[in-house]
Amino acid sequence: MSFSDLTLPGLSVLAWAYFYSEWAVRLVMIVVVPFRRNSDAARSWLLLVMFLPWPALLLYLLIGRATYPRWRRKRFERLPDILSLSAEKVRELTDVSRERLPRRFTRAAVLIEKVGKLPVVDGARVDFLGDYSRMIDRLVSDIDAAQHHVHLLFYIFADDEVGQKVMQALGRAQARGVKCRVLIDAIGSRPWARSVLTTLADYGVEAHPILPVTFFRRKSARADLRNHRKIAVMDGRVGYAGSQNIIAARTVLDISNQELMLRLEGPVVLELQAVFIADWFLETEEALPLDSVMSPTPACGTLAMQVLPSGPDYRVGGIESLIVTAIHSALQRVVIVTPYFIPSEAVHKAMQIAVLRGVAVHLVVPKISDHRLVRFAQQSYYGGLLAAGVSIHLFRDKFLHAKNVSVDTDVALIGSSNMDMRSFVLNSEVTVVIYDREVTLQLRRMQDDYIAGSDRMELDRWRRRPWIRKVAENLARLVSPLL
Repeated sequence: MSFSDLTLPGLSVLAWAYFYSEWAVRLVMIVVVPFRRNSDAARSWLLLVMFLPWPALLLYLLIGRATYPRWRRKRFERLPDILSLSAEKVRELTDVSRERLPRRFTRAAVLIEKVGKLPVVDGARVDFLGDYSRMIDRLVSDIDAAQHHVHLLFYIFADDEVGQKVMQALGRAQARGVKCRVLIDAIGSRPWARSVLTTLADYGVEAHPILPVTFFRRKSARADLRNHRKIAVMDGRVGYAGSQNIIAARTVLDISNQELMLRLEGPVVLELQAVFIADWFLETEEALPLDSVMSPTPACGTLAMQVLPSGPDYRVGGIESLIVTAIHSALQRVVIVTPYFIPSEAVHKAMQIAVLRGVAVHLVVPKISDHRLVRFAQQSYYGGLLAAGVSIHLFRDKFLHAKNVSVDTDVALIGSSNMDMRSFVLNSEVTVVIYDREVTLQLRRMQDDYIAGSDRMELDRWRRRPWIRKVAENLARLVSPLL
């Protein structure tokens, strides 16, 4: 008997065992996956399972379900009380009214309040900050003017010249008795997190990483579920929200970011404060004293606004539902500005239906991309949208990182959320909704400037792109719900 006679049967048994195990994985995942994901993501996961059962199973166990670990969910079970108390404080201290809203947007306001617990409030004013350096200068100036507390929450907080400028302002505030609290996302700020947290600690600033990912520890978080918000609140009277992080404008692509931040004053700042209070509790289990950080904020304008927090902690996909509702509510014109566009089926269909209703739909995205796979997946949607009549504009010169939507001349949405499944399902985001004609017209003028600085796509030319590129786009689209 030869050596090969002894070994081949063993190998054959192992091969058959592996073969049967792959089919077992496929059959189990066919049952399990649709229970846990939306239909788009389920199809992508099942496609991956069919081709690579065991790698797909391991990946699914790591990132397949858009839910936090059990310890985090238990902590979140206590959060509704924090949110409800904050919302009640907002109602107690501000003028809450939906009567001023256009009738067709009343349902959107109700949706926002149901999901995020925060009502429409009056008496606010807003400044648009589209200049990168000016925004940092205004933020530093407001930190220097703070008298009681400063709260910052940013996805990226870098230890560069911009980060140092903000940290020094926080140090000055802390030294004069202003309580400073900072949250930074552990993955978004990963290259600088240790040095930033150390520097802030040296200044006496209380700072924490959000959702740290650690191995062999019980309270590690998943790497793909991130807090993508950008929030600043000074004394509960001045607030910031939008797309800009605390980092130098120039990216790894050696091109500057084009951002849009809001500087807010008035009662709406208390809603940003409520979002920060909730996130602070989730990371530290410390419930901040509402009487101290939610003091009366006088009206300083005439604007009606509302803040929508969204993310895996919320059972309803708030930002996606809001965008779909807003598009369906449009009568004349919708402009969507986003750096990443991988829409859900609902958003995709809403845009196409809006065109059929006679609404002019414009999509403004950057001409360049910092993620090749995302770029291919994004481009796979262009042909269908162009054929449906959607106008697509590719912004030149800078990386357009601003995220905003205007609906007719009635409503403006500005925040941290991209137009993709990651922002709809995986990331914690925050969006400010402004119900005002003049502010919406101001945003539209900025959007018109974006369009003027863009190249408009033509359907015939797009259809003539190389076939290999079409193949790459279609393959990327198959996995787009997983990106």
